[in-house]
Amino acid sequence: QVQLVESGGGLVQAGGSLRLSCAASERTFGSAAMAWFRQAPGKERELVGAISWNGVSTDYADSVKGRFTISRGSAKNTVYLQMNSLKPEDTAVYYCAARAPYRSSGSFDYWGQGTQVTVSS
Repeated sequence: QVQLVESGGGLVQAGGSLRLSCAASERTFGSAAMAWFRQAPGKERELVGAISWNGVSTDYADSVKGRFTISRGSAKNTVYLQMNSLKPEDTAVYYCAARAPYRSSGSFDYWGQGTQVTVSS
């Protein structure tokens, strides 16, 4: 069973930056689309950013465009989320997710345990 392990969350002041990392335990996930989601207390989980298996295509929630960047590492089974100009409303648990390898569409079926990001005002 593949594991997605996130790291990099924490407490930061508004306007600051954080970088989240996610590593898949299986190298085949270098051929999987990956994404970051977040869920704030009392709110539904939302897609923050997604990246294709080859890193060519990315997609972002409107609320983070221009501030967050999703990228893949040189080890293709890793993905990062660079978060700049953080706002208190970015406070949430952030989850790494992956689609099954070699699938160009469909649901994200593999999930990490989540990492807390807290932005203070």
